[in-house]
Amino acid sequence: MDIFQYDFMLRALVGALIIGLAAPALGIYLVQRRLALIGDGIGHVALTGVGAGLLLNHSPVLVAVIAATLGAIVIELVRSRGRTSGDLALALLFYGGIAGGVLLVGLSDASSASLNSYLFGSLITTSSADLVTILVLGVVVLVAMLALRPALFAVCHDEEYARVSGLPVRALNLLIAVGTAWTVTIAMRAVGVLLISALMVVPVAAAQQVTRGFRSTMTAAMALGLFAAGAGIWVAATADTAPGASVVLLAIGSFLVIALGTAARRALRRRFRPGAAPVAEPHEPEVVLR
Repeated sequence: MDIFQYDFMLRALVGALIIGLAAPALGIYLVQRRLALIGDGIGHVALTGVGAGLLLNHSPVLVAVIAATLGAIVIELVRSRGRTSGDLALALLFYGGIAGGVLLVGLSDASSASLNSYLFGSLITTSSADLVTILVLGVVVLVAMLALRPALFAVCHDEEYARVSGLPVRALNLLIAVGTAWTVTIAMRAVGVLLISALMVVPVAAAQQVTRGFRSTMTAAMALGLFAAGAGIWVAATADTAPGASVVLLAIGSFLVIALGTAARRALRRRFRPGAAPVAEPHEPEVVLR
């Protein structure tokens, strides 16, 4: 644990733990709405903000927050009006965002290594200012997702019912969209914009294997996200691997272990269910020699 005596490692660890909590807390609503890939689309828009920040010599993280927030609002308004399908709107985010980011980064004086630190995460580039941004926006997203859980669940489960019940459906949908944008941008340093969507979705998918209620699923997903983020940063520091890839692979590994364990438990229950008639083993017919 001597690696955490360095300030940059502590900043990376604290930032990753905040993201590990906030990402699944938001991701469970995206999974409920079947918008699991929206994080990738907003991540590409955030990349455009990074390119603009590098080109204008302003904070890339701050510009990415603004760009991602505007992109999330636009995609939510387009989706709610029904003029463009959700898949098409996400495709526009994917292609337009990545093209704009590559173009602006190419026009700036930034190196490819600087761009890769935003795409896949970088331990040594998490500054004190980045940590403050992660803490503030991460805590805001986390508190909003927990405090408004009943209303957000109602909107994600059935918008029409939520609207009839008097809930501000559009405002809540915009809150989820903006929260997604903020979560993506604060995760750029620790996980990377291309991999943050996995941290939103995979812990939720793993938690759904062993939980039933919405609250228990959210709690388990946040615990798995916290484990993947913390352990991933430690693995990246000790084995000199990419932090984003380490975090995501640990999350996927947790999902596989839980899924296989759950499948094995169900198989054993079916086989040794109390009161069930024993299944006779097949026997080969006797051969009588005459």
